[in-house]
Amino acid sequence: MAWLPWMVQKPVYFLGRQWNGVDIVSVFTLGAIHLLALLAPFHFTWSAFWLGVALYYVTGVGVTISFHRNLAHGSFKLPKWLEYFFAYCAVHSLQGSPLEWVSSHRSHHQLVDTPNDPHTPLKGFWFSHIGWIFDYRKRFGSYDGKLYNVGDLKKQTYYKFLHYTHPYHCIACGVVLYCIGGMPYLVWALAVRTIFFLHVTFSINSVCHIWGNQVWDTGDLSKNNWLCGLLAHGEGWHNNHHAFEYSARQGFEWWQIDITWYLIRFLEIVGLATDVKLPTELQKNRKALSNKISSMEQERRWKQK
Repeated sequence: MAWLPWMVQKPVYFLGRQWNGVDIVSVFTLGAIHLLALLAPFHFTWSAFWLGVALYYVTGVGVTISFHRNLAHGSFKLPKWLEYFFAYCAVHSLQGSPLEWVSSHRSHHQLVDTPNDPHTPLKGFWFSHIGWIFDYRKRFGSYDGKLYNVGDLKKQTYYKFLHYTHPYHCIACGVVLYCIGGMPYLVWALAVRTIFFLHVTFSINSVCHIWGNQVWDTGDLSKNNWLCGLLAHGEGWHNNHHAFEYSARQGFEWWQIDITWYLIRFLEIVGLATDVKLPTELQKNRKALSNKISSMEQERRWKQK
């Protein structure tokens, strides 16, 4: 699928569209936490910095291993206590509830790079990066904001609980951090850490559908981007993921760093992760873009004869 300038549609960000309470809260929350992060140079301590780094991995890998690979795609199974633990870590990333995150992501795969894709690149870089966050009704591939595609999670009381209470857990985390280390902990371990990983996650939707390379014949704009792969704990190997969305592993080559996969593999070795799904070599050969190009070249040569 080629990127053509005329395909870009001008989104409506503010005037001329319907706003609801969730949209307003989203604008306020993201605006406030960005402003708080600007105080970082004035409240720097090494302990706050390293705590922020630690929580960046705890909450970030929580999103990638729980919300994404476990809940959205069912790439592997975990004991419920461990599944719920990772989901709780993910909640502290400020990326919404498990129901919201999984619903939006499943809609993305179903409607990828079409006008109804929740964060379609057809509306420009800004929209696919963060603009889509401010339109709750369209965030799930539907136009009423209903979570139609997460019936499996709605059946579980724990995920419904997190859906209605997730903001309060983030607020409680901020209060605890402030009580422990004052403004440095609040700024670095909450604001800077959260903002950095939010934009890393958003880059999977924007950057990885514009810049990078395609290895697999996916019929969409997904790209592998090494920098996003490094910062997003393995999620930046996005063309790999779109080719085999069920795969627990996204960095297929030895040099494609995939921290989330390393953790899943460790959990599998110790017997905690089961039913770990990976593509077979036959499936890879069928999807390889190089094989398709080779076949097209052979067909072209045959026609020339």
